[in-house]
Amino acid sequence: MKIPRALTIAGSDSGGGAGIQADLKTFAALGVFGMSAVTALTAQNTVGVRAVWEVDPAFVSAQVRAVVEDIGVDAVKTGMLATSAIIEQVARDVRDLGLTRLVVDPVMVAKSGDALLHSDAVSALVEELLPLALVVTPNLHEAEALVGFPVRNVADMEKAARKIKAFGPRYVVLKGGHLPGDSMDIMDDGEIVRRFRSTRYDTPHTHGTGCTFASAIAAGLAKGLDVPSAVAQAKAYITEAIREALPLGHGHGPVHHFHALYRLAGWRFEP
Repeated sequence: MKIPRALTIAGSDSGGGAGIQADLKTFAALGVFGMSAVTALTAQNTVGVRAVWEVDPAFVSAQVRAVVEDIGVDAVKTGMLATSAIIEQVARDVRDLGLTRLVVDPVMVAKSGDALLHSDAVSALVEELLPLALVVTPNLHEAEALVGFPVRNVADMEKAARKIKAFGPRYVVLKGGHLPGDSMDIMDDGEIVRRFRSTRYDTPHTHGTGCTFASAIAAGLAKGLDVPSAVAQAKAYITEAIREALPLGHGHGPVHHFHALYRLAGWRFEP
């Protein structure tokens, strides 16, 4: 059986709940061999981001090419890219290496509210990377930054998804987790708008949800699923990861990436 392989190009979260740490845990939990190209180091915990050290774009590229040229990659997920220079380099690598199963999580702000993308890099994201994406997964705040108008309800989500679709990605999956009521995401492929609804769980421990969801989509693509099936699988996975979230730290604790394994083993955490 072929081993599915996925690469995350993202920042490191020293707290382990988001970034490449969340991505690699997600890949492993879903049966995919994970690899990483680190774009930035963050000194981060459940409360906030204390410091960021950005990696030279040439070294980001060296990591990507080392992995692709030897091990091979079935799907790629990008997360925190930090600067326009890194975005432009990653876009060049994606084009040069023919990486077509690309999931772009347009990470701009951490759960704590700390900025993870330079303000002048948004245009590079729109112009350089989104046209190469098979799937892009903005949350409501990221969608607002991309389209320039408020996104406050489902009708706004559909309008924003259409505008983001015009930037070039094949599929736009707009996450509605910040709206009240059931958690609902929409997916626009330019012809059909699909809705993915799930139960909302009342927990502050949602650190890493965006990274985990996008990585779960990439894992599905790496295993050969089509985009709607990969999104549906990712939605089910992240919902359970939130339901079983880990009460760690003094802020937003992480979602539980290995909830299925722990349930199988009979391991449970006390609330």
